[in-house]
Amino acid sequence: MLVLLPPSETKSDGGRGPALDLSELAMPKLTEIRETLVHALVDLSADQEGSANALGLSAGQFHEIDRNAALWTSSTTPALRRYTGVLYDALDAKGFTRVQRDKAHARLAIGSALFGAVRAGDPIPAYRLSGGNKLPGFGTLAAEWRAELPSALEAEADGGLVVDLRSGVYQQLGKVPDAVIATVLTEAADGSRSVVSHFNKHHKGLLARALVVSRAEPDSIEGVARVASKAGLRVELASERELIILTD
Repeated sequence: MLVLLPPSETKSDGGRGPALDLSELAMPKLTEIRETLVHALVDLSADQEGSANALGLSAGQFHEIDRNAALWTSSTTPALRRYTGVLYDALDAKGFTRVQRDKAHARLAIGSALFGAVRAGDPIPAYRLSGGNKLPGFGTLAAEWRAELPSALEAEADGGLVVDLRSGVYQQLGKVPDAVIATVLTEAADGSRSVVSHFNKHHKGLLARALVVSRAEPDSIEGVARVASKAGLRVELASERELIILTD
């Protein structure tokens, strides 16, 4: 089973690992695109105004440009520690036992505008690049990734079930046609349902945690639903590929 998580805009600082070495990352067929995009971000960081415009940064976010300038030289940390925010708070990787951490490294991958996708244990630096950004001289990031990323993810799954929890913009970078997806809906007292982004991230994090710590190895959406239910999530099957998580 391969569980695909979305990245986060926010990322932790520092790290104890050596500088970025693309050959150390999973899915080596993506190395050439990764190298091209890293060089492009480093070059762009020399132009503060151009970086701010391309990356959608406010004046208070200019430290992100410094992060990009140091992509080849700054310290790395495992991807699961690098990404932060609501989903990763719910995932609570810091609370994993050693066995659970090993499972996380075996079961989790994280979508990335810069790297396509990385494994949970892959050593990466802090950076700023979002799936909807467009770098000068390039087409869309989806256009850069869509030729190679789908087959790389398919190979990484190695015939197992893929649970794709990425947001839409990251799914567009590299679709996995047969993946199970999850939709989080808030249910009101009158029975009406709506999508709320905060709960979406939180409950996808809870689902990812359940799939990591479970001893089960689901090979179907029904298996994913059973794991989710045992973890206390309220779920329904919307179709053979879509799982609905309901919140109050």
